[in-house]
Amino acid sequence: MLLGPIKLALKVVGLLISSVVVYFAFGFVQIWLAGHQHSHRVSDAIVVFGTRQDNCVPSPTLAGRLDEVVRLYELHLAPRVVVTGGRQPGDRCTEAQASRYYLVARGIPRSVILEGGGNDTWENIASSLPLITQNNIHTVLIVSDPFHVYRAGRIAAALGLDPAPSATTSTFVVGRASVSYYFGETLRVGMGRILGYQRMSEWLGGIKKVSSVTP
Repeated sequence: MLLGPIKLALKVVGLLISSVVVYFAFGFVQIWLAGHQHSHRVSDAIVVFGTRQDNCVPSPTLAGRLDEVVRLYELHLAPRVVVTGGRQPGDRCTEAQASRYYLVARGIPRSVILEGGGNDTWENIASSLPLITQNNIHTVLIVSDPFHVYRAGRIAAALGLDPAPSATTSTFVVGRASVSYYFGETLRVGMGRILGYQRMSEWLGGIKKVSSVTP
């Protein structure tokens, strides 16, 4: 008598598991494809996402992103550059400031660089939005590592921008090491779609604050 309901329950569970697998697999493919795009669409600005810097000197990862910005700017694809990233404890510079110093040293005029802040991808764009709006920027080239450009672009779109990805070609994430980064991004994108990227940013920020004060 119980076999019927058990079989039905197993079918439902199997269907749910299959749906979750397909959902995240679809996200993985989108992230992978975006990471291999190097858009040359003429846009209002180039937006580059900050990451670690040391004493105002960009890390190799950040330098790779900034080199892509220089390449795009020299192709006259956008008249403005938006640098992002905040300051970690003990830093003299924000990631945005370190990015600006690097770009100016490579010939990009200081007057065309707008500085945002933020400690995650959502905050990077949200903190830059007032300057972006003020300068009538709508279309943007998104510059970051291949595993990151898709989520960065979706967040930009959620905040009213029209993004196109231009992934770096000098990323440190290669070979087997890339697997964990792509799967991590797949999870973030999947959760961001369910929760909303802003809510996910706030949730993760809350977890970091709690963990930072926990002995």
